[in-house]
Amino acid sequence: MIPVRRQFLKNSASLAIASALPTLGNAQPASAPRQFNPQPGNWRTFEVTTRVDIQQPDGMTRVWLPIPSINNAWQQSLDNAYSSNGQAQISSDTHYGAKLLAVEFDAAQKAPFVELTSRVRTQNRAVNWTEKRAVHEDAASLQAWTKPTALIPTDGIVRATALKATAGARTDADKVRAIYDWVVANTYREPKVRGCGEGDIKTMLETGNLGGKCADLNAVFVGLCRSVGVPARDLYGLRLVPSAFGYKELSGNPSGLKGAQHCRAEVFLKDHGWVAMDPADVAKVMRQETADWIKTTDNPVVAPVSKALFGGWEGNWLAWNMAHDVVLPKAHGPRLGFLMYPVAETAMERLDSYSPDAFKYQITAREIKA
Repeated sequence: MIPVRRQFLKNSASLAIASALPTLGNAQPASAPRQFNPQPGNWRTFEVTTRVDIQQPDGMTRVWLPIPSINNAWQQSLDNAYSSNGQAQISSDTHYGAKLLAVEFDAAQKAPFVELTSRVRTQNRAVNWTEKRAVHEDAASLQAWTKPTALIPTDGIVRATALKATAGARTDADKVRAIYDWVVANTYREPKVRGCGEGDIKTMLETGNLGGKCADLNAVFVGLCRSVGVPARDLYGLRLVPSAFGYKELSGNPSGLKGAQHCRAEVFLKDHGWVAMDPADVAKVMRQETADWIKTTDNPVVAPVSKALFGGWEGNWLAWNMAHDVVLPKAHGPRLGFLMYPVAETAMERLDSYSPDAFKYQITAREIKA
């Protein structure tokens, strides 16, 4: 389902970090300066539990749950344990390596349930822009991260937009900076969009309807980067605990993480390797951190976030995977644009992953102290 978006009238296609958002009045929030400067350091360990109870099973029922699949310098996916009254097994997407728990329930099972617990270690990320280093990455792998997906094309209006945004930019780093600034200036957070959005960037750009959530706005960023040859990818995950910097909109409530799903982005730069990016969270802070819709990135609430999320992010979040166009094993419904939510089907229908109360799933997190 394409999320409902309201029309957004841009007053500029400028590359400068300036607001093109509709006017909501002249008053700006009187906000004290904030700190937001996540730096790599100590690892944190979390135990994340997802519990699904199917309320109205009908015939053969299936459930698929994402499992943390990332192991690198900022996340270590440790182990998984599960219990269920169905037949469960861990499976993987063959193209992206995204792991998932697939559970099948017999039609006679009247109260299907599954509970999955995963342990991960995470830490903050921040690139040192003043330090260049030799980074060796497989050329074929990098090329794969410039290719289109079903919802992220790299031709047509996507490429035309990227070329306009990056006009005059010489290096890949310059192009990424220009695209990040363009996304922050020209898109906006739309709280009414369901879930994290769908990430249909062609429709967004063609309609000029550039409001959305993280799976929309960061997909625009990734698509624009890919269309000008810069390897980029989305990472689909979950906020786990409150931000150490006091930002409520960049936090998760560990006792109940329904709705805490959040995707981020990475780009590959030859002098720095894979670099963290999150223009969607800049938009979220601008729209929802205060009672007023903040219009400029020089606002003291927004400025440190906009600066830090170009090259970093806070480690109060886990990544499930980087997968697009996911085919769920034995599913009757269509493939997924991404796998970030629990998914379930009965014999009659695919249940609504964006409605956890009707679907009846609960996600919680617990930090494990050394």
